[in-house]
Amino acid sequence: MKISQSSIASPAVAQQSVQIGRLLARLRQARHIKQADAALRAGLSRNTAYRIEKGDPGLAFGQLLRYLDAISPGATLASLLAETDPALKALQSREATQRVRDLSAAELKSLDF
Repeated sequence: MKISQSSIASPAVAQQSVQIGRLLARLRQARHIKQADAALRAGLSRNTAYRIEKGDPGLAFGQLLRYLDAISPGATLASLLAETDPALKALQSREATQRVRDLSAAELKSLDF
């Protein structure tokens, strides 16, 4: 009988898996690498890469590390969690930069006190 790792993982473990998956996906996107290309570099299937990024707790730890190395060679799990990669910092600054539009007359009137 096959047991789903998601169903037997504690909520804390499941949450940590999801956090690591999100960080890996964000790092991959910051470095402009397609998921299929990262999976190929790591020697994984695209489905496994998808499961890693979704935070599946049933995957082998070595698969996570190979995927990280394929995205950012030489990076460590500690550096991923600390979000020290320059590509992540560049992505954060791009996300923080937003254009400011002029307020409409109605919006200005509603702010007039």
